[in-house]
Amino acid sequence: MELNKHQLQLFDELTQINAIAGNENDVAKYLKKHYTQLGYPIVFDNLGSIIAVKKSKNPNAKRVFVVGHMDEVGFMVNYIDRDGFIKVSPIGGFNVDTLLSSRVILKTKSGKNLKGTIMSLPPHLVKNNASKVEINELFFDFGFTSMQEAIDAGVYYGAMVVMEGKFEQLENKERLLTKAVDDRYGLVLGLEILEELKDVELDYDLYVGGSVQEEVGSRGAMTSSYLINPDIAIVLDCSPARDMGGSSDAQGKLGEGVLIRFLDRSMIAFQELIDLQIKACEEAKIKYQYYESPGSTDASNIHKTKEGVLTLTHCICARGIHTCSTIFDSNDYLAAKNSLITLLKNLNSNKIEQIKGVRK
Repeated sequence: MELNKHQLQLFDELTQINAIAGNENDVAKYLKKHYTQLGYPIVFDNLGSIIAVKKSKNPNAKRVFVVGHMDEVGFMVNYIDRDGFIKVSPIGGFNVDTLLSSRVILKTKSGKNLKGTIMSLPPHLVKNNASKVEINELFFDFGFTSMQEAIDAGVYYGAMVVMEGKFEQLENKERLLTKAVDDRYGLVLGLEILEELKDVELDYDLYVGGSVQEEVGSRGAMTSSYLINPDIAIVLDCSPARDMGGSSDAQGKLGEGVLIRFLDRSMIAFQELIDLQIKACEEAKIKYQYYESPGSTDASNIHKTKEGVLTLTHCICARGIHTCSTIFDSNDYLAAKNSLITLLKNLNSNKIEQIKGVRK
């Protein structure tokens, strides 16, 4: 099924905002505008995470925190050479093979976007014994002829650089191509949750928002969860698909629905919440698939906050994450949306207390 015009617009607008860790302000401003238009109060942590608040009429309400991260992978300028070439430090994880010849955008101090590319050698200039290039060896070319020209244009040490990746609907309309699905998926879903539940009375306080600096260690997840002190947290993120190469038993296939992410390198899933997730998927009649990940999400820090927070990941998968050309499936997004709405409507403060009591 195709996304509707509103959903396509949200994905287009949010994926095209450039925001690496530590530079999420433009995404936060976008979310603030939409949260305010929907009539929700907003709270911030001191690092820049932004959260909309939907209070319950229950005086003893539990707290549920739904969060996706605002930052994308990118780079930070760490050197300008005399000929005007730029070198960078990575902000987030990259496979260097995906970078050469990518078009990039550098944001100057004045907010202007400069277009450029990551230089690569043609095959007849590559030496036979050339080893794999490292990120600190890459040259970013913005067309400058000298260091001074680059500085005069607004380049500075610490400037943000991201890969350019236009949002596109592919031929069948159900597959979409863009940058930064990791994790603008979570922000789009968060906005739709707030829209769908705006006039629904919940028995618990609902907090929905965007965290900062996930790609460099889930830092905003820690500070925002200390701010909210949730009873349950649900993390929305995008994981790498593994369905290329024709493997029929691969975990993480486009079009096969929500990921039941039972284990990753930073959290062992809470079975009580996995059971709720599967029940919601089955009630909503949507697909789901089991998934083990070598990576991590904001759940890594949230579930260790204070005395511990029962945390669930509600993810979809995509091909080519952490590149400028990520492909995801609209059916997976819709499955994630419908099952999460079902899960949230089925929750109440008594059920949350029962789940928390299982381990005591």
